[in-house]
Amino acid sequence: MMGPRQVAQGALFYEFSLEDHVPPDHLLRSIDRFVALGGMRAHLAPFYSSTGRPSIDPELMIRMLIVGYAFGIRSERRLCEEVHLNLAHRWFCRLDLTDAVPDHSTFSKNRHGRFRDSNLFRHLFEQVLARCIAEGLVGGESFGADASLIKADASRYTKVDFSDWSAADAANRATQEYLDTLDDAAFGAATPVKPKAISPADPAARLTGANGDRPFFAYSTNYLVDLDHAIIVDVEATAPIRQAEVGAVRDMLVRTQDRFDLHPWMLAADTAYGAAEMLGWLVKEQGIEPHIPVFDKSERKDGAFPATDFTYDPDTDAYKCPGGKELRPYWRNISKGRPAFGKDGVKKYYARKQDCAACPLKPRCTPNQATRKIARSRHEDARQKARDIAKTDAYVASSYARKKVEMLFAHLKRIIGLDRLRLRGPNGAKDEFHLAATVQNLRKLAKLRPNPV
Repeated sequence: MMGPRQVAQGALFYEFSLEDHVPPDHLLRSIDRFVALGGMRAHLAPFYSSTGRPSIDPELMIRMLIVGYAFGIRSERRLCEEVHLNLAHRWFCRLDLTDAVPDHSTFSKNRHGRFRDSNLFRHLFEQVLARCIAEGLVGGESFGADASLIKADASRYTKVDFSDWSAADAANRATQEYLDTLDDAAFGAATPVKPKAISPADPAARLTGANGDRPFFAYSTNYLVDLDHAIIVDVEATAPIRQAEVGAVRDMLVRTQDRFDLHPWMLAADTAYGAAEMLGWLVKEQGIEPHIPVFDKSERKDGAFPATDFTYDPDTDAYKCPGGKELRPYWRNISKGRPAFGKDGVKKYYARKQDCAACPLKPRCTPNQATRKIARSRHEDARQKARDIAKTDAYVASSYARKKVEMLFAHLKRIIGLDRLRLRGPNGAKDEFHLAATVQNLRKLAKLRPNPV
């Protein structure tokens, strides 16, 4: 028997509860237990006027942003539409069926104003991290660090030569932020080398071809990750320059210790972080074992003995070559004192000309020069410690564990959808990176601490 035709009929009264229509296993229901925004109003209170019309509830905007990053909704206009239509989104945002959804322009107004002035997204990230620590998901003993390139909202087809570019009198927001960060070690002061090309839309973004594809303008998101459960303990935005990325890891390690008393005994990273200065800082100042490949250029292209084949004797401050001869900084008495290391932090050791000339190993040691010389960094002891660690089983285990950081970047780009920025300027990059890292930690909390049955 065919059923009757269904015709919509308006009812005088409805009994409807959003709570009953959100499934128990829904992602937002799992995340909601760990989103405590009660202190946000007190944090933002100094940035609101005491007079005038009431503003949109900041907690509502924060919850809507969490929804957007949790489900890869990058457009704020589309986010407002999704929250308007989706019952689970309305439930998470504490909106009833008849409550109006804020206009998308409200986000821009608050993001460029009180949210940024109050450093709200950093505060939100640290609040979620504190919950991860309270739930026992952060061991605080082994950390991993890495950086990933994120495309900027700038087209490579509109680039101009850096020498031909100048800021307009009425600079846009991204240009003003670029000018403000010229002395920032994470951006303008990361390297004295000036870029060849610049984007007028986002001057702080750097043109890079590091991915092996066509060059593009980008920023770097830097993660410091606890390797126990892959919880992000800090995040930082920098220019896509190795010096800036290394400096960001140092800043994040110090900040994490100051704010959460987390000080790892081991840091795992790739070769980009294996420079002598970084290894020396980790070993001597922080007491952290560097599970990092040494950034080493001692291998010879002409097939000659590398520097690692020469043995250093700290008692005599001399190297011994494979032929048994010594290399010293000086072979005569120096009456006037000289600094032990040069401005580049390196001390050079030289063999005697007569020793090299009579040595049968000279064609394999120094075929193109009369004598052999060795350069030793002031942090060579830290470099040697990193080499010794690289021979252990613990290093093999940490190398596998470090892949958790790369998996977080894959999740960031594929699931969160942050393969290209929507906001411009250094502050826009910071906002997006902090929000994305916050949502990644929330998703991890929801996975490892599910709702009780």
